[in-house]
Amino acid sequence: MIRAYCGADTVGCRSIFRREMETDGKEAVSAVTTSRTFGDKVNAWVPGGLESDMKSFALALWFILASISNLQAQSPFYQGKTIRIVVGNIAGDAYDLWARIFAQHMGKYIPGNPNFIVQNMTGGGGLVAANYVYAVAKPDGLTMGTFGPSLYFDQLAGRKEVQFDWSKFTWIGTPEQTEFILIMRTDTPYKSIEDIRKAAQPPKCGSTGTGTSGYYIPKFLDENMALKFNIVTGYPGGGELDLGIERGELHCRNLTISTYFAREPFLTWHKNGFVRPIMQTPKKRDARVPDVPTIYELMDQYKTSEASRRLATVLLAPAIFGRPMVTTPGVPPDRVKILRDAYHTSLKDPALLEDLKRRRWEVDAISGEEMAKLAKDVIAQPPEVIERMKKLLGS
Repeated sequence: MIRAYCGADTVGCRSIFRREMETDGKEAVSAVTTSRTFGDKVNAWVPGGLESDMKSFALALWFILASISNLQAQSPFYQGKTIRIVVGNIAGDAYDLWARIFAQHMGKYIPGNPNFIVQNMTGGGGLVAANYVYAVAKPDGLTMGTFGPSLYFDQLAGRKEVQFDWSKFTWIGTPEQTEFILIMRTDTPYKSIEDIRKAAQPPKCGSTGTGTSGYYIPKFLDENMALKFNIVTGYPGGGELDLGIERGELHCRNLTISTYFAREPFLTWHKNGFVRPIMQTPKKRDARVPDVPTIYELMDQYKTSEASRRLATVLLAPAIFGRPMVTTPGVPPDRVKILRDAYHTSLKDPALLEDLKRRRWEVDAISGEEMAKLAKDVIAQPPEVIERMKKLLGS
């Protein structure tokens, strides 16, 4: 008899073989028992005789190696691993804060309970981070990314800096949908949209890049409703934009309604009347700003053309993408499912929900599957819409 033992005292499996010949002169009936647990014994009964020794040894070894392979296959892929979330915004920005919330809670819902780290990779309004996740990170499910939901504009515009295909990201989900609001310092002469339309000098609005709402919302108003803005790009993040407004170098900025009513300095600005909202993007006015006109109302008021309305539909789709979380194309489907399930399960975690309550944030999630379909839809635009978008983005 060949006996093999799988030792539990080593990282791998140390096998000890011993040949025991039958002493009654009879050949043993071949039988095999295997185990998938370290420390269990694997017996291989083989016919007696020196001629079969090598075959017997090889047979027993094969079953030992098969047992080791099964053990390794059962270990969760993410066990002992670290998942990195690459954020295309500065620390403290809402995208960054959402990433850190998931980093804190998501791991407990992934088999193997991996660690999480957050890495801020700013530049180009999120373009640097998107390029990295798409084209540099390994497709192993250990790198996730979050960045502005309108970066696909740069792809449609044919910018050479774009190294990604928006429709081919592996979409994990978004925790919320984000409508926008345009705010203006109250000590400026621009008290309303009509004041902007009549002003001799356009107000200065800041943005981080052309693929962000801080750029394309004022730009759309500028080119399609004759509401002139001086758009200043290149700010590293939202914090710098806020400082620009406080210092008086900027008059206005565009941001999400949820952010405006959830954190500083906007809570204080709004309470003290330092800024006033002058336009919002939902089709229906948000209850928190019932006196502020929507972009759809303005299009009706200024008789915006049908072609411009179609362009507006594409421009406002980022509100549905919200604060997207993606991973690299080519990640194995089983790992994609693990990440998607953990992402959305964590949004029901009582500790996470309590954290959101303190921040005055709400969950309005969309699945990765839905976002993947939307991503394909927004990229598949007819040439005339793409040309209008290129013009708007200055391409």
